[in-house]
Amino acid sequence: MSPAARLAVADPRDRLIVALDLPSLRAAEDVVSKLGDTVSFYKIGYELGFAGGLGFARELIGEGKKVFIDFKLHDIGNTVARGVASVAGMGASFLTVHAYPQTMRAAMEGKGASPLRILAVTVLTSYDEADLAEAGYAAGVDETVRRRVEQARETGIDGIVCAPTDAAMVRGVLGPKRAIVTPGVRPAGSAAGDQKRIATPAAAIRAGADHLVVGRPIIASPDPAAAARAVQAEIAAALAAA
Repeated sequence: MSPAARLAVADPRDRLIVALDLPSLRAAEDVVSKLGDTVSFYKIGYELGFAGGLGFARELIGEGKKVFIDFKLHDIGNTVARGVASVAGMGASFLTVHAYPQTMRAAMEGKGASPLRILAVTVLTSYDEADLAEAGYAAGVDETVRRRVEQARETGIDGIVCAPTDAAMVRGVLGPKRAIVTPGVRPAGSAAGDQKRIATPAAAIRAGADHLVVGRPIIASPDPAAAARAVQAEIAAALAAA
């Protein structure tokens, strides 16, 4: 199945993941309340996770929502495997790990037979060539992402997290069946913030992304539900045109 055909059968509502990058449970609960049935999938990262967000994740799952735990695990294999097993027991849908071979293998072992999908993070969307060079990487962004995706594919990983600007290349390496999740998605006219490699929702879908992570353009909007619906409409239009 080609990427276009695969995307054409996707439900646009399930393709949007709203990032609850918020400092408190009260703030997260307020956003979720305002979004109501408009959004079915949420991401919880460090900021909210360390403020009680894991308990909130369980509540969302209990209410029928999907949850993406974005903790980007990376440690010795045994620690990663045990941590992943704990997340699998929560009923989360997605969990991120860094795309290092040992870490990815341990994560795939840790999830066992659960439906949890392990996503490998390649190069953060806030990094560019200069950032990689500063960190001591001789290879640039494209080469580093490609190599990590090849290694992820070899481990049997469930999906990849990458910048939307990398999605077309990643899809070519990863193949049509595994998930591509892209943060760094900004509707036209939105501020880039600290992101450096960004794209609009439609461009990300056309490039081969399955799920789009959108935070500030929705959670900081005066009307989060309207902002979410606008992104979903753009996803739907891109899917229809694929």
